[in-house]
Amino acid sequence: MQRALLAEGLGSMLLAATVIGSGSMAERLAGGNVAVALLANTFATVAVLSVLIACLAPISGAHLNPAVSIVMLVKGDLSWSRTGCYMVLQTLGCCLGAVLAHAMFDLPLIQTSAHVRTGMGQWISEAVATAGLVLLVLTSRDASQASWRVPAWIGAAYWFTASTSFANPAITIGRSLSDTFAGIAPASVPAFIVAQLCGSAIGLLIASGMRPYRRKSRCGRPRPDLCNGLR
Repeated sequence: MQRALLAEGLGSMLLAATVIGSGSMAERLAGGNVAVALLANTFATVAVLSVLIACLAPISGAHLNPAVSIVMLVKGDLSWSRTGCYMVLQTLGCCLGAVLAHAMFDLPLIQTSAHVRTGMGQWISEAVATAGLVLLVLTSRDASQASWRVPAWIGAAYWFTASTSFANPAITIGRSLSDTFAGIAPASVPAFIVAQLCGSAIGLLIASGMRPYRRKSRCGRPRPDLCNGLR
């Protein structure tokens, strides 16, 4: 339990530090080109997600996201006490990650973002991004598969969603503490979290409705080697 909590807290801190830190670096180097800054931010986020999932999945499951932990609770794969502890450590880790990123870039350690992100398009985007994330988590066979599927989805969602794919209540809170490229105004946080939780419920429903596909051989027996889907 202690090792799992440490993994969730440390992983969440590094994830938030990467998202906020890479956004700060990209903003400094992009010369005002927002597209270039977002591209750099995307690459860094995809890379750290892949590494963190591969390293921490054997220890804690590498949730790094309260929405994922809640889904695992609903599925019966996580206890109430562990879910609560995970959520606290994930949120605390993301907040500390914001402070760490500020320290690395010589910025005020404690900030409040002024970047307002609101509107139906933003909320729908968060629901879609989180639903896809949860679906991929639940349909991945193991950590090695999740370590490229999840980052690939988040990287794509950075660009096809209007919200740039937060898809994580803990990192949403952490990013509200940073008045940088990756920030979000505190007033925008509650609606984002509601949208993310709705999206996680949708992702769970879709995953629950999917069944392994079994192609039959000529003798009529299933061929398990061609079976895909939930395990």
